[in-house]
Amino acid sequence: MSPLTITTRDAAPGPVLEITGDLDYMTAPELRTAVAGLSLTAGHLLVLDLAALEFCDSSGISALLAARNVVMEHDCGLALAAVPANTARILSIVGLDQVFTLHADVSAATARTSARH
Repeated sequence: MSPLTITTRDAAPGPVLEITGDLDYMTAPELRTAVAGLSLTAGHLLVLDLAALEFCDSSGISALLAARNVVMEHDCGLALAAVPANTARILSIVGLDQVFTLHADVSAATARTSARH
C-alpha cells in the first residue's frame, strides 16, 4: 500500500493536483478535502494528474466523482490527465469515460483549454 500524496500547482487554466500513490477507502477523503480547499473561479479547469496513481478502488472513483461535483458547483471544468491503464479500463467499463474528460498528460489538458480561451 502506497500512501497518497497530493501536490497542488497552478497552470494557466486553473489548479493541477498531482496525485501519487493509492486512492482507496482510506485515502479518498484526502482528495475530497484537497478539492474542497481549492479557490475555484467560474471558468477554471481543475486538472487531476494521475500519472503516478498506483491504485484506485471504488472509493477512489467516488472521490473523482465528488471532485467533479465540486467543480460543477463552481461552474468550472475537470480533466483527468495521464490516467493509468487499469483505472482507465474501470472508467470505461462503468461508462465514466463518457463523464470525465481524459487527456494523455497535463500538457494536453491545459493546452486544449488554453486554446479555447
